[in-house]
Amino acid sequence: MKKKIIIINGPNLNFIGKREPILYGNISFEDFLKKLIKKYINIDIKYFQTNSEEKIINFLQKEELYNDNKKNKIILLNAGAFSHTSLAIHDAIKSININVIEIHITNIFSREKIRNKSIISPACKGIICGFGLKSYELAINYFLLI
Repeated sequence: MKKKIIIINGPNLNFIGKREPILYGNISFEDFLKKLIKKYINIDIKYFQTNSEEKIINFLQKEELYNDNKKNKIILLNAGAFSHTSLAIHDAIKSININVIEIHITNIFSREKIRNKSIISPACKGIICGFGLKSYELAINYFLLI
């Protein structure tokens, strides 16, 4: 059975490549995603981006409802600023039976104090942060090993 990766990006991540290039780089996420799909041809990669907390929760719950591939499916979640504020996303992650890896492009522990704590981390399988867009690839490579 083909492995499936769902990438969920939260608020303002649709501006990757334009927004604060010193922190986030100058390649758009869409261009990065095209490279991922070419590199990992044996993986079904699904992508969703929203600036809405509600839509992230609904998307997570929908993936659980249609979860026919539990062992071969993982969610890479970059909830952006919601990582630091959303108990609701934390609860949604805990309510599904799919492993979620929390992703951050920057090192949240070396940024502003408010970004040093993630509310969603305890609900996730793990966290990868600080490696730029490569953080997503590191998570994919982990998934290929398990």
